[in-house]
Amino acid sequence: MKKVGIIRCQQTEDMCPGTTDFKVAAQGKLGFESLGPSEVVGFVSCGGCPGKRAIGRVKVMVDRGVEAIVFASCISKGNPIGFACPHFAEMREAVAKVAGPGVEILDYTH
Repeated sequence: MKKVGIIRCQQTEDMCPGTTDFKVAAQGKLGFESLGPSEVVGFVSCGGCPGKRAIGRVKVMVDRGVEAIVFASCISKGNPIGFACPHFAEMREAVAKVAGPGVEILDYTH
């Protein structure tokens, strides 16, 4: 079972408890299909726009054994409000760089 860390949008924290993220991770479905059933060992926000705090948070998660970083659908797809993060591409690039080559980066959860 892969250990994953999820990054979510700080602005959607008050309207989404992440229930579906945890469910699909455990089942290895939707965004987690390539990983199979996964254990969420980190669930953090991006830190607010423009998402710079995500970089330090990813480093901590990787140092603690995370094998994949997954962007919650609120960032990449805009769920549940239909407005994707305008900083997603830049944040993803920075996160991939700090995570390193051995850590998979997934673009969405569900």
